[in-house]
Amino acid sequence: MPTRDLTRFCLVRHGETDWNAERRLQGQLDIPLNRQGQQQASQLAAAIAQAGHRFDALYSSPLQRALDTATPLASVLQLPVRTAPALMERHFGAMQGARLDEAAHTHPEAWAAYSARTLQHDLYGGESIQTFAQRIHQAVDQLAQQHRGQRILLVAHGGVLDMIYRLASGQSLQGQRMVVVPNASLNWLSYDGQQWQVDHWADTRHLGEMSLDEI
Repeated sequence: MPTRDLTRFCLVRHGETDWNAERRLQGQLDIPLNRQGQQQASQLAAAIAQAGHRFDALYSSPLQRALDTATPLASVLQLPVRTAPALMERHFGAMQGARLDEAAHTHPEAWAAYSARTLQHDLYGGESIQTFAQRIHQAVDQLAQQHRGQRILLVAHGGVLDMIYRLASGQSLQGQRMVVVPNASLNWLSYDGQQWQVDHWADTRHLGEMSLDEI
């Protein structure tokens, strides 16, 4: 990929929450980091500082678990956190708060649509995969245009990172997830004004064994 006007994105999934550990769908419910997640956020910030990474802007979802992950990063990078509602997790409708090992019984119809990845189903009051994808693609395209040739750090959610990965890799919305999205992982992409490219994904070396995959 040419380096001229190359825009680099570093994507971070928020640190762990109690609902991550319980395998619950959080969606747009505002669940804070647990103690493990707070430690992950601190380790992530320390790793960014030690590596000497420099960024031109730091964006975060406004949900607390993302903001709490972004705050230590803002401190070491000496950048303000710019909140972007368009980076919030998918709204899972009736499925929000459901445990994945119970949802087939507690929310059978929504679970059927969720597990089949039915693109236009809103899970009874939530957001369809198609609508969610359009929101995320529009948000990152806008950021790429706004910060052309710069380096952007973006803190969001597992579903958001999955949608950006699909955009960059050409994976269809219908297919099951092809990559892991661990808590507090570093995920690097590039955009040259025409094409996206995945440079490195799911780097958790700074966390040791402390990271859970996205549910």
